Amino acid sequence: MPYIASFSFATPYALAPMAGVSEEPFRLIARRMGASHCPTELVSAQGLLRQGKGSLRYVQHCPRVEVPFCIQLFGGEAGPMAKAALYAQAMGAQMIDINMGCPVKKVTKTGAGSALMLYPQRAADICKAIADATGLPITAKIRSGWDAQNQNYLQMAEALAKAHVAALAIHPRTRAQGYAGKADWRVIAHIKQHFGSTFAVLGNGDVRCVADAERMQAQTACDFVMVGRAALGNPWIFRELLGGAPPTPQERCLVAWEHFEAHAAWVGNREVAIRSFRKQWGYYSHGLEGAAAFRVAVHGISEFGALHRVVHAFFMQARRIECTPLLAVEGPG
Repeated sequence: MPYIASFSFATPYALAPMAGVSEEPFRLIARRMGASHCPTELVSAQGLLRQGKGSLRYVQHCPRVEVPFCIQLFGGEAGPMAKAALYAQAMGAQMIDINMGCPVKKVTKTGAGSALMLYPQRAADICKAIADATGLPITAKIRSGWDAQNQNYLQMAEALAKAHVAALAIHPRTRAQGYAGKADWRVIAHIKQHFGSTFAVLGNGDVRCVADAERMQAQTACDFVMVGRAALGNPWIFRELLGGAPPTPQERCLVAWEHFEAHAAWVGNREVAIRSFRKQWGYYSHGLEGAAAFRVAVHGISEFGALHRVVHAFFMQARRIECTPLLAVEGPG
């Protein structure tokens, strides 16, 4: 049974925090399907300090189901990050994850995300400041480095180990790679070999199916496999990882529609949700015959009744086809 700090988990398969995806409705579905834990999408420390509407929505959660509740924060300075973590704790956080992997320019230009890979001591100071302020377990998500000439993941892991992080997730691509190229799982194995007795290690990157997850565990000995893109529109991957069956077309329809209704309640407006959920219909239709035409149809709909008819008609007759993996969503790396 894998552990992070004092928390034990029934499975070693976690949902990766993804921007625009890891909102409460989807986290709850993933948990039901077998995900061990599901951190929030990256939340701006400054946004939380300002009590921004978007930031407050990101940290909504179900305390009965989401245990431990983990909020992922991003920011580049220890003081504001510690203050934001106190807000997060007051809102129910039981674990704080620090984003040190996001490659997106609007994040890195503030000194946050993967920009912290350039400054291991600053990254460690942020973790220590949050731990001292909250007393909560602190985890972090990193990349292998800034670019091919600066792959300092072991130096980063050593600094974070001295700051007593409880777990470290590693996406073994550099910031310069973004989501291109192949994830180098040897990086995960190196960190496990050097620091596996110090903190839990979560492997992330290029896990597209059950066989990939099994290979990652065998090749790296990681404590958890963190599933990202493969879970987009496919929360059933967690059930399959535990030996369960893939979804039927009817189940796809029911769960996708459940997700939509929960998203509508989350945003507080069904008309807004019809627009904001469009990319999710694309994810749920991926790999099904006629998906491209379905996505076009959904993007032209603004009325609830029409949406219901189109969605029901598509999923009830859809057949699975061979397909390539989904492209990356913009997210925390």
